[in-house]
Amino acid sequence: QVQLVESGGGLVQPGGSLRLSCTASGIILSNKDMGWYRQAPGKQRELVADMSKVGATNYADSVKGRFTISRDNAKNTVYLQMNSLKPEDTAAYYCSAWDSLRAYGGQGTQVTVSS
Repeated sequence: QVQLVESGGGLVQPGGSLRLSCTASGIILSNKDMGWYRQAPGKQRELVADMSKVGATNYADSVKGRFTISRDNAKNTVYLQMNSLKPEDTAAYYCSAWDSLRAYGGQGTQVTVSS
């Protein structure tokens, strides 16, 4: 059974940092493209950052220079380092893994940026 489990969300003040983790079981992440999405209440889900299986990265304009996606293949985990957080970053964050045949997703972790 494939599982992606996100962790690391929470409440943080504006300007703060969080690191989200997504650990997989049942699949090998190094063989997959990976991404982090987010969805705020009343808004559509949007791609925040993605990383191809060869390491190429892509970021939404709204997070460029503040967020960094990375992976640790030995831990079968992908990370999203989020710095200089803003209230508009408040959302549920989800990780996803995909290849040409199938896509997998996690249950999400909530990030709230508020003073």
